[in-house]
Amino acid sequence: MPAWLTRRTGNLLGFLASAGLIGYALYVQYGLGLEPCPLCILQRVAVMVAGALFLVAALHDPAERGARVYGALIDLAALAGILVAARHMWIMAQPPGSVAECGASLDYMMDVLPLHEVLAKVLSGSGECAKLDWQFAGLNMPTWVLIALVGLGTWGLAVNWFGRRA
Repeated sequence: MPAWLTRRTGNLLGFLASAGLIGYALYVQYGLGLEPCPLCILQRVAVMVAGALFLVAALHDPAERGARVYGALIDLAALAGILVAARHMWIMAQPPGSVAECGASLDYMMDVLPLHEVLAKVLSGSGECAKLDWQFAGLNMPTWVLIALVGLGTWGLAVNWFGRRA
């Protein structure tokens, strides 16, 4: 790693990348008017958790053992998001009509169902999760999120396991 790239700087860059991803997601939602489905929201949560961990790691700047813990936690958050994005990609790849119709909103389900049932229903997917309404360079949003989370997870491990302390 370059001499200027310390763990603190690397974690700050990871936080800024996460914040940029969330900023773009909000632009797509409010600027372009594309409402996120429940799986999109779970992917956002994974990016936000990774970003928060990057920020805490940057502020804390722990010694070796602590940095490895932050790296592992960032990687776990990224892995959770990768799994949700992969599931979302699979649902989108299904033939029309094979995915259940749109269900209740995530807010409503969170109000009336226990968390484990909400997660089970969300991960089973619905019609709104199967809809393709955004692409860039031939790839849909969940694919780009998966790529971004692979990058964030790899960066989190590299910076915190192999970087040097400030």
